[in-house]
Amino acid sequence: MMTGGDRLLLPANMEPSAQDWMSALPEELWDVPLSSLALPGSHDAMSYCLDINSPLVPSEPDTFRLLDGLLSCLTRPLIFKWTTTQDKSIEEQLSMGIRYFDLRIAHKPNDSSSDLYFTHIIYTHLTALDALLSVASWLHSHPKEIVILACSHFEGINDQLHQAFIFTLKKLFGSKLCPRTESDLTLRSLWSSGYQVILSYDSETALSHQELWPAIPYWWANQRTAKGVISYLEFEKDLGRPDGFFVSGLNLTADRSYIIKNPKQSLRTLTFSNWESLRKWLEDQHPGSSPRSLNIIAGDFLGPLPLCSLVIALNQKLLKKNSIK
Repeated sequence: MMTGGDRLLLPANMEPSAQDWMSALPEELWDVPLSSLALPGSHDAMSYCLDINSPLVPSEPDTFRLLDGLLSCLTRPLIFKWTTTQDKSIEEQLSMGIRYFDLRIAHKPNDSSSDLYFTHIIYTHLTALDALLSVASWLHSHPKEIVILACSHFEGINDQLHQAFIFTLKKLFGSKLCPRTESDLTLRSLWSSGYQVILSYDSETALSHQELWPAIPYWWANQRTAKGVISYLEFEKDLGRPDGFFVSGLNLTADRSYIIKNPKQSLRTLTFSNWESLRKWLEDQHPGSSPRSLNIIAGDFLGPLPLCSLVIALNQKLLKKNSIK
């Protein structure tokens, strides 16, 4: 495990500027609210380390759980290739420029320990604590980069586990945690205060903790095609953007009927085959505060697909305006 002083050794083809893209933005953007900048996001960020042999989460339907118990040799490969949304570690995602992380926290059934994991139908190898230690270490080496950690789902987590996890989060990130009472969320103000982490915690348990933010809206199309995703996102844009942070999800979703009928496909092949249409739509988007502007844009397979660079580049559009709203 890395210590606070360690620096990541990056592949030769990884651009150093992506690691510190926030601090490299033109000074004209330092006073723009973070919710008006374009921020790359990782959907189901920890699914790169799913454990194919772990139990199913208890919320899965009983019929599916029974089938998995009887025919795991068939169900597990399907589960694995349709629940894996990322193939880069959290440190690599940070260094590629990802600044929003969709973190689905859970406690394994019948686990006597207090260890928490991440989940997407099945559980991860890596514990939540180990992953977040890596985030804290990375931030120590990149003091002007700001991340948004969106913790949600919390399957199998009771109040005692919530409180213990929140205590761990507060101890781990300490003074880097930006309280929800902070009103001036710009790069300049966050840098001057030493804040690097906006921690969203989608549970009523968080209400008594000023260091934790409420759930961040996520526009999820629940569609299998780029056309369906784009149509949904355009509909949401017509209704107007929420106040504050919000996520536009470019991630595709296939139902179980489609998965069964297309055994040679995977979420990866589906994402890649639809990418060109998603890319063209993404390049036409604008950050900012106007009703149809976007903020966080999240997707899948962010290593091989250039979503990060495309989203970061959208911020240049703010410079072309005579005044930044």
